[in-house]
Amino acid sequence: MHYGTALINPTSPADVAAAAADAADRGLDTFWTNQNPGGWDPLTLLASLGRRPAEVGTAILATYPRHPVTTATEALTFQAAAGGGLALGVGPSHAWYVQDQLGLPYTSPLRHTREYLTVLRPLLHGEPVRHTGEFFTVDTRLDITAPAPSLLMSALGPRMLEVAYDLADGVVVTWITPEMLAEHIAPHTAPGARIVAQLITLLSPDPDAARAAVAEQLAAIGQMPAYRASLGRAGLDNPADTIVIGDETTITDALKRYQDAGVTDLVVSPLNERSRTLDLIAKA
Repeated sequence: MHYGTALINPTSPADVAAAAADAADRGLDTFWTNQNPGGWDPLTLLASLGRRPAEVGTAILATYPRHPVTTATEALTFQAAAGGGLALGVGPSHAWYVQDQLGLPYTSPLRHTREYLTVLRPLLHGEPVRHTGEFFTVDTRLDITAPAPSLLMSALGPRMLEVAYDLADGVVVTWITPEMLAEHIAPHTAPGARIVAQLITLLSPDPDAARAAVAEQLAAIGQMPAYRASLGRAGLDNPADTIVIGDETTITDALKRYQDAGVTDLVVSPLNERSRTLDLIAKA
């Protein structure tokens, strides 16, 4: 299992650069950031990094605001300029962002994502695309010579996992336990596919009190349809139920549980004690 870390919702490009350099210094395998509504562009941030792990990734880029030809162009430009090492994670995001904030129709995320990857994947591999569909009409090829990045997709439900099985190199998942991975994710991924899982941690001497406090903060996330359905399949009520909370032994024990569940890439995102937690990961 490969270990990495993420900086989600960074306050500045300098924060991302410092976190990526720290991950490299610790010998971690990967570093990730995401597309936060109203925030920084993740591909630009990752392309500007100096010292970094061998692989950096987006977890995730939203598909609706970016035409798949644009995404392919940006990803291959990154690969050529940075010497490779990109894991391109994409996904449909959520209606509250795409529809409510951007004013774009959030029409059939499942069909949209399948068609998006149908256009995106061959372009990343230097192939021409001639496609007429429900969402895109494309007749083009890219004249960029660069290795294709690893193409990952956010997928939690069975139908999205089917799309990832058919068209991606793996999945990116969050707010998920080892049991959810073993029962609902790993059995529905293609042989050899990557399973990139975000592990959120919180070092605390009082796990029950800490979880109750975090649960209140995360209540709105738990109401987003994709997360609500995923948590519901596992009999959970709140994203806080997926966070590993406790002492150092609790966290190190969790690492093996995720590995046993089928995770290939574990991305640790500490809510507190970042340096202390990453020290544990680097020694794993």
